[in-house]
Amino acid sequence: MKKHIPNIITCCNLICGCIATYSAFHHGYQDAFIFILLGAVFDFFDGRTARALGVSGKLGLELDSLADCVTFGVAPSAMIFTLFNHVAYPSFMGSEFFFRVMPFTAFLMAAFSAVRLAKFNLDERQHTEFIGMPTPANAIFWGALISSCEAWLTSPRFNAFFLFLFMILFCWLLVCEVPMFAFKGRFTWQKEKAKIIFVVLADLILILSAIMCDEGIWIGLSRGAAVSIGLYVVTSMVASFLPKNEE
Repeated sequence: MKKHIPNIITCCNLICGCIATYSAFHHGYQDAFIFILLGAVFDFFDGRTARALGVSGKLGLELDSLADCVTFGVAPSAMIFTLFNHVAYPSFMGSEFFFRVMPFTAFLMAAFSAVRLAKFNLDERQHTEFIGMPTPANAIFWGALISSCEAWLTSPRFNAFFLFLFMILFCWLLVCEVPMFAFKGRFTWQKEKAKIIFVVLADLILILSAIMCDEGIWIGLSRGAAVSIGLYVVTSMVASFLPKNEE
């Protein structure tokens, strides 16, 4: 029985992704974000459970990638798809063609997420760090942003063209050759200053966002999560250009 426990946890991740996708298509952004977060929790524990029980195998690896593709690829794509139907369109995109076509470009995110997951399974370099943005971080960013900033994203200050460019940027981040932090094992100040600085700043951002937001703690935390993941990307990129400490 114990050999099935990690796969059951992975399937819980997959189910969360399905519910998040359903919620996103029905404009339930906060519900979608909550189930993306729950999926991330299950994703965190399935591999660790498999290693703890000594039952790791190829089936679990493949199932994990399929579940991640739904929860961290299709679900955020569905959120962006729905958002495209509510954002403002600039004058040069004010035609029926763009109104019909642009929402479907959201599924580029799902495609790039699938490529990212396939690369992760094959890339031997990613045991101690990620190469490109991990799909859970990308999904949490979009879930947090859309669920907490919908009013701003659908205001005249933002539009479908900006949304498309922003989405393309994150599609590139998923598959780029930029090393990004992986929080595996213990790390020390001498070797990983940038990682520790990021953790401290991210904690401060989350605390201040929760305290200062007038719309409630959950909205504040969601906005803080989006900002923290943006900081994660920037800090990882800066750290990748710094000289590595010698052992």
